[in-house]
Amino acid sequence: MACTSCPSDKGGTLNDPKWRRALWIALAVNGSMFAIEMVAGIAGGSKALQADALDFFGDAANYAISLGVAGMALAWRARAALLKGATLAVLGLYVLLATAWGMLHGAAPQSEIMGVIGVAALLANGGVALMLYRFRTGDANMRSVWICSRNDAIGNVAVVLAAAGVFGTGTAWPDLIVAALMAFLGLWGGFQIIAQARAELRATGTPRTSALQPLQQSR
Repeated sequence: MACTSCPSDKGGTLNDPKWRRALWIALAVNGSMFAIEMVAGIAGGSKALQADALDFFGDAANYAISLGVAGMALAWRARAALLKGATLAVLGLYVLLATAWGMLHGAAPQSEIMGVIGVAALLANGGVALMLYRFRTGDANMRSVWICSRNDAIGNVAVVLAAAGVFGTGTAWPDLIVAALMAFLGLWGGFQIIAQARAELRATGTPRTSALQPLQQSR
């Protein structure tokens, strides 16, 4: 039976114009930074930048999903959170495999490009994380947005540190180590989101098989 007294089950919070405006801003920032970081990561040969770019892409998609389900019932918001958690975990696994490949075949990236783009990404994600901080204690769907922003800011600090490490050592190892850490962070965040979303689905009495149905059926 659903907990109708829980704040996360009240549609008004999710339809708050401030919440929707914050999501639109976050979507624009993440979409732009995905393009910038991917180009810079390929040009500079940095696995950490490419990992961060994929994270930006995943977050942009997640913000778009959050906007799409903002006015729906808790069960459908939890289903969206399940999708976002799975996406985050899959991206983390991809980055982990790419990093393993880089350990065998990679060359030292350009530390200057890593540093400049890393600082720009940190400023962008820091602003988004501060903007979304007030929404960090909502339902799984809302909390997933905060977790994504928090992970990005932490990852950007790590990228800047990796740039300094590459510059100081002249090797690719700092870049690869940070990419691996970001992959584990993505996996951990994804599992956090999935765990809370499944708990909310159980609270609403939604069968496990129903939770796996496409979101399009909610229309």
